[in-house]
Amino acid sequence: MTEHNRASTSPTISEVAAAAGVGRATVARTLGGYGSVSDATRDRVTRAAQQLGYRPNTIARSMTTGETKTLGVVVADVGNPFFAGVLRAFTDMVRQHGYDVLVLSTDEDLGKEAAAIGVLVDKQVDGIVLASAAGRDAPPEHLELVRSRGIPTVLIDRLFDGIEMDTVVINNREASREAVSELISRGHRRIGFVWGPATMEPATGLAAMDAIIARSLSSDGERLRGYLDALEQAGIEFDTSLVTHVVKNEQQATRAVLGMLSLMDPPTAMFATESDALVGTIRALRQRGLSYPEDVSLIGFDDSSWATVMSPPLSMVAQPLHQLGTLTAQCLLERIAGSTSPVAMHVLEATFVPRESVAALSL
Repeated sequence: MTEHNRASTSPTISEVAAAAGVGRATVARTLGGYGSVSDATRDRVTRAAQQLGYRPNTIARSMTTGETKTLGVVVADVGNPFFAGVLRAFTDMVRQHGYDVLVLSTDEDLGKEAAAIGVLVDKQVDGIVLASAAGRDAPPEHLELVRSRGIPTVLIDRLFDGIEMDTVVINNREASREAVSELISRGHRRIGFVWGPATMEPATGLAAMDAIIARSLSSDGERLRGYLDALEQAGIEFDTSLVTHVVKNEQQATRAVLGMLSLMDPPTAMFATESDALVGTIRALRQRGLSYPEDVSLIGFDDSSWATVMSPPLSMVAQPLHQLGTLTAQCLLERIAGSTSPVAMHVLEATFVPRESVAALSL
């Protein structure tokens, strides 16, 4: 065997055992994470494996244990600060339990989502986390696929009526109600609501809006319901012209807000319920030569560090990203471990963070 071939050949368990001065079974137990091994032996085996560059044969291990030690996560956009924050906390926790994570983006496309689920099923992942692009009243068919395969699955950020799966969400309705109530408390009555359901249907009244909400992502729909709650509590009549419909991008949000600002009686305050909607709103204000909070008060959703360096800093709704990620990991790991506890709906609270983008209405 040449030096090149020897260098390119992966070290074997036997070589690790020889280097550590233990038997093959001890190496298997140590690196496989099962059975009883003393701390001193574990350190010796681990050090030998690292020095030799040993990597376990995950395919062989999965055939033996029935586990791949791999989890799948399917989200709309890994670049979205919300999903990025949740994923960071999730992966940090599951890696402590020896799991690797495959992350797939769908761009809020159900076809891509179904394909992603198919990939994860084929790879025999031990569990799945899903933020689905389907509307609340129409659960995606691929949820039945993972259920039929017995793959533990946790839904995050979005929920479905009639689906019994562990779910981790925030109280979007209350978070939105609190933010809009803050604007109302400052004297605002004409409050624009920039949200992102995947529809361009006109909302001709509350009945039409209810139908749109039912078909929207649950997070979008609940935020709109919170807006309507705040208006009702304050005795403010709902005006459909103050609700924009955008399809998850800044450009459409900008156009929608420009149209709202062109109304005979334009809004004096804006509530943008996602990052793209917020950026589009700010761009529209600048194109009209308006500033916040002098001309239009502004509140956004999904607090992040960039909101604090804006001039002036933005008042935001902050979601508990770390808690969302760790709780999702806990739920999934418990199911993988065989938990038979009842399916749970975990609802976490968001926090309104007041800064300098809201001012009292000047009459």
